[in-house]
Amino acid sequence: MLEIERPTNWVALTGFMGVGKSRIGRELARELMLHFIDLDRYIERETGLSIPDIFRHLGEGTFRQLEAEAVAELTQKDFLVLSLGGGTFVNAENRERLLKRGPVVSLWASPETIYERVSRRPGQRPILDGPRETPSVALERIQKLLSEREAIYRQATVHVSTDGRRVPDVVEEIIEELWDYAEAQD
Repeated sequence: MLEIERPTNWVALTGFMGVGKSRIGRELARELMLHFIDLDRYIERETGLSIPDIFRHLGEGTFRQLEAEAVAELTQKDFLVLSLGGGTFVNAENRERLLKRGPVVSLWASPETIYERVSRRPGQRPILDGPRETPSVALERIQKLLSEREAIYRQATVHVSTDGRRVPDVVEEIIEELWDYAEAQD
């Protein structure tokens, strides 16, 4: 049997919405030859509902329960890169379960970069999709939420910025950091 050398066989990506978790996660999984699961897409497949519809019709509480159940299930899997929703790691039970399972990489971007990225897809971000607001009000909301979550995201194992960087460069840095993490665990 062929043994593939990789720093880990399981890793989760966390961070605020719009930092690149899904896109970078797919490429990281490809580079490490692991399966990729985007937690929000997984929940959508399991429920048959979009995330905005779950928020709209069932409420955030139901979504967070579905999210916690999915985290409990997926932390039992191997050979996986798991891209979390922006709020998943905020939940203390999810955070503890994820950190016990393996390395968690927190991706970072400036509020301006986040705003620019999330504004490309209106209607897809229930936490931000209130009444249509001016860019300055939306940026202010992003800054406030990011500030509230920063200490939590800082609890991740590895931290990498995605601001102004190409995906392959970010993936390369994550892999280097994961090798450092793996060596420190020995």
